[in-house]
Amino acid sequence: MTRRFEATTTALILADLQNDFLHPMGAYGRAGQTAPAIAALPGRLRPVVEAARRAGILIVSTHFTLVPGRGGEPIISPHLKKLRPFLAKGDFVPGSFGHALIDELQPADIAIEKVAYSAFYMSRMEFVLRKLGVETLIFAGIVTNGGVASTLRDAHVRDFTTVLLSDGCAAFSDDVHQSTVAALSAVSPVMTCAELAAALGA
Repeated sequence: MTRRFEATTTALILADLQNDFLHPMGAYGRAGQTAPAIAALPGRLRPVVEAARRAGILIVSTHFTLVPGRGGEPIISPHLKKLRPFLAKGDFVPGSFGHALIDELQPADIAIEKVAYSAFYMSRMEFVLRKLGVETLIFAGIVTNGGVASTLRDAHVRDFTTVLLSDGCAAFSDDVHQSTVAALSAVSPVMTCAELAAALGA
C-alpha cells in the first residue's frame, strides 16, 4: 500500500522487543524458548527504526514487566505462570538488562512499562501519546497474537489510526502469526517493512 505519514503525529510502537525475550542470555533464551521468526526481528526492523528516526517519527518501546513483590519474587498472573513456568526472580525487572530494549533497536524516545498483553492496560501509554499529539500508531514487535494484537485492538477502540507491519512482528508459530495478521487486517491497514521504509523515503 502507498501511504504518507505526518511525522509529528505518528509513532512507531516496538512491542516488547526486550532482552529477556530476544537475547540468548535473557529469560526466554536461557530457557530455550525462541523461534526463528522472532530471532530475525531485530535485524529486519533495524532499517525501519532508523528510517523512522530520520523522519522524526516518535519511537515508543513497550516493556513487559514482572513487578517484584515480597522478597523480590515476581508478581505473575496464574495463566502466565502456567504458560511460562521458567519465569523467575530477576526476570523482566524494571531497570535490568533483561527488561531493556534490545541493543540493535536502541534508543527509543519513550519507554512504557506494561503488566498485561495490552500496553494500554493500567499504564501511561495513552496519556503520553495524547500529550504528544500522536494520532497514528505503526505496530511492530512480539508476539503477534499477544502484545501486538491486544495493543493494536485497544488503540483501535481509542480511535487511534493504526498500521500493522506484517513482517515486522512474529509469533512462536508461523500459522498463528499469519492467522492473526489476517484477523487484524479487518480493523487495521497492513504494510510490510519495505513498504514503510519506502513511504518514509528510506
